[in-house]
Amino acid sequence: MNCCPFIARLGERMVSMSSMLVETVSINYEDFNESFLTCGTCLCVYDGSEHTPKLLPCSHTVCLHCLTRIAASQTRESGAFRCPICRELITIPRGGVSALPPSFLVNQLLDLMSRQRREVIPKCSIHINQELLFCETCDTVFCTVCTGGNHAGTSPGCTEHTIIPFSIAIKRMSEILLYKANECISKLTQAQESVGTELRRLETAMERCLNVVDTEFAELIAKIERKRDELHSAVTAAARDKKRVLEEQHALIETEKNKVERECEGLQYQVEVRNITQRIGSLTDQLDAAVALSEPRENAFITAEFNHNSAIEDLEKSLQILGRVRSSTTLPGLCRATLKDVAIAKLETTVIVETVDYHGHPKSIGGDPIGVELTLADAQSNNQLIETQVEDLDNGTYEIRFRPPNSARYALRLSVFERPIKDYPLFFNVTKHNEPVKVYGQRGHAIDEFHQPVAVTVDDNCTIYIVDTGNSRIKVLDCNLEFQRHIINEGLEGQSCTGIAVSEIGLVIVNWRTRTVTEMNTLGDTIRTFSHNAFQEPIDVAVDRSYGHVLVADNGQSCVFVFDSDGKILFQVGKKSMFKLISSVTVGPAGEILVADSRIQVFSAKGDFSEEICVEGKEKGRYGGIAVDQDGRIVASRTDRGRSFVQVIQLGGGSLLTEIDSHSSKLRRPTGIAVLPNNHLVVVDLGNDCIKKYRYW
Repeated sequence: MNCCPFIARLGERMVSMSSMLVETVSINYEDFNESFLTCGTCLCVYDGSEHTPKLLPCSHTVCLHCLTRIAASQTRESGAFRCPICRELITIPRGGVSALPPSFLVNQLLDLMSRQRREVIPKCSIHINQELLFCETCDTVFCTVCTGGNHAGTSPGCTEHTIIPFSIAIKRMSEILLYKANECISKLTQAQESVGTELRRLETAMERCLNVVDTEFAELIAKIERKRDELHSAVTAAARDKKRVLEEQHALIETEKNKVERECEGLQYQVEVRNITQRIGSLTDQLDAAVALSEPRENAFITAEFNHNSAIEDLEKSLQILGRVRSSTTLPGLCRATLKDVAIAKLETTVIVETVDYHGHPKSIGGDPIGVELTLADAQSNNQLIETQVEDLDNGTYEIRFRPPNSARYALRLSVFERPIKDYPLFFNVTKHNEPVKVYGQRGHAIDEFHQPVAVTVDDNCTIYIVDTGNSRIKVLDCNLEFQRHIINEGLEGQSCTGIAVSEIGLVIVNWRTRTVTEMNTLGDTIRTFSHNAFQEPIDVAVDRSYGHVLVADNGQSCVFVFDSDGKILFQVGKKSMFKLISSVTVGPAGEILVADSRIQVFSAKGDFSEEICVEGKEKGRYGGIAVDQDGRIVASRTDRGRSFVQVIQLGGGSLLTEIDSHSSKLRRPTGIAVLPNNHLVVVDLGNDCIKKYRYW
């Protein structure tokens, strides 16, 4: 039976089982016999008697029976005959055709096939001469005699089942088993090499840690020995000073003693009373001096104290907490990384890495060395590394921060202990469109909705105040754009309040219709109100909280008036030819005064011109609101030929850092703008009667 259908079908089954095609060679027994073990002349199978294979000088093999017949029939050439295959003339050896050498190769193949048939071909235990068959379709071994020609309810002529000799099935399955075993051994060998590598790295790490411990303690011991030497020197110096004083006193006593001895020399020979009296007086004086010298002028007290303070206890406590040995149970292959937010070109993007142990339990401590490589995913790119920062949150998670330069597909390769984490590398797309994080409000003019919002400001507590001009009120939101309350004040009346700013004690607003500036607390109570006889069309207000200055932009006068906190005019910035319909004014982190119309002009805190910023050109569009963050980045809303967007510009140079296009939530006439913490901003969308929150850096 031909085994090719079995090989094809079994190959398909192996593809479905292991998703891998195993290529092997299978030789049909009958084809092999016909091609190699059968005489090409008589078509009889070679054997060891009548059809013994003989090797001719021309390298062809013919059985002895055919050679004898051919040699007897070809009498024209005496002592020779022609090969029946190639017709080459063959000389008959002296012993006749039987003396021709046997074909050793064919004989070896005969022996091999004989052994293979004895070892491989399984027979029925009942019908000894009946070879077992195998149904590939239903995985059943059967004997045709025992089953009456069918199995599993199929008829003998059924063509739906593929029947092959069981010997071929065993051989094929043995090959598959051997392949799987080799594959398993290969994987285990790789695993063994990996574990061995980690063991060697562990030995290296242990040696490195031991060296660090030895080095640190050697430095500590050196410091302690230096302190001991200092105390030795202090003791020696104190003793030396005391010794010098005592030795000087000792020498003085010796001198006085010698003087007394000289005074007493020959005293017993003195007979004159006056001389004796003088010497008695002199000795009396020396006796007084001796009494003064009898007390040592220094003492022998020197002590080394260590209990005068808590240094010993502090040292013991310090030694208890000195150094630590830290290991980790993190299994890199189970750790995962996810994007925190949508990745936007030129904005800071964060990837969260969560570490787990061998059992899949989340880690609660940090300290693992995280390896990071960020490149473009395009294989044709130069794979230049993009700068990244790793922050250990010390709770088993890590934040990878970076700023993708352009919109493209990126590949982030993360590793722990120099071993890749799960789903390595992490591929992600970076978009150029910056969509709002959240939107508050919509068109409709309902009682709780905006009606012509124009200006916004944010205080130190991240509370957002929006001038809802059409409703003559201030709407108060938290930093998540959740509604808090409304503020009502007489300065807001007339639907003509257009500017708002935060002061040291509350809020400052400007009303262009009444030409007044009002300062109120956050409950709406008026603190003070002032005006100026030069006001014509005051449209925006800003507060320099460092000096308490109030800045009022006036389009009628085409300038910015600067007042003190009491409303006294200090100076003005600009004149009619300098500005063209001022839209907003704000104060920079160093007191700079920024005025926006179709461009942004920057002045010093004293009003001196500094620079002009116009990314799009003076005559193209105009700005709405502007604000400056603490890092000197200007955020400004702008409308240009029907297109509205937000620009982020570097103060000092005017380079455009990024742009917010709000692709799927189009801005319509954006006006006021304010900066929130964590690189977020809010912008008033007048055309849509709402306020939108964005990430901007």
